[in-house]
Amino acid sequence: MPVIEYVYSAHSAFAYLGSRELMQICADHSATLVHKPVLLSPVIEAQGGLPFRMRTQKHVDYFFGREIERWSEFRSVPIMRQRPIHHDADYSLASGMIIALGETGALADAMAHGLLEAHWCNDADLSDSSTLMEIATELGHDANLLLESAASKEIQNKLQENTDWARDREVFGSPTYIVDGDPFYGQDRLDHVKRALVTPFKASSWSNPSVN
Repeated sequence: MPVIEYVYSAHSAFAYLGSRELMQICADHSATLVHKPVLLSPVIEAQGGLPFRMRTQKHVDYFFGREIERWSEFRSVPIMRQRPIHHDADYSLASGMIIALGETGALADAMAHGLLEAHWCNDADLSDSSTLMEIATELGHDANLLLESAASKEIQNKLQENTDWARDREVFGSPTYIVDGDPFYGQDRLDHVKRALVTPFKASSWSNPSVN
């Protein structure tokens, strides 16, 4: 059975835009989706990327504007037409909710999508425990028990392990899909992911000699 290692942050716009398509690809190809939610800024910065607070306004406007609008229309995915007010809030507890439900399976799949959808359609504050309890309840969970588990040292340590794992593998953005060790960055690469599940791409022969 093919496996997709799914590296993403629980508040990622492009993870949300590709979420339904990713789930459909897994269903069509009987692929196991392994959830690896991460803290995104340490992963990006480890590869030399700039956190959004340090990027130009023009870049942020493009990223949180036209690109999202186009992909929302292309994939028929509803989304707010503004950057969520709470986008910079701490989402470690939300990430812990996914991790507490396991690396694989329908419960983790539904929670990951539910959190992303709530954030990008309803401006949900993923740092707010009452909001997270509502999402958990809507998905059929014992919200108190799930949040207690999500906040536990064991689960939060696992979130840090995921972050370190992604950083060590030189992941540089969310979402990144890894098929048999081959990473595909961005939901716009889902067609490549689909192809890789059937026919792996040839190993890279690219060389990049240093330029003086």
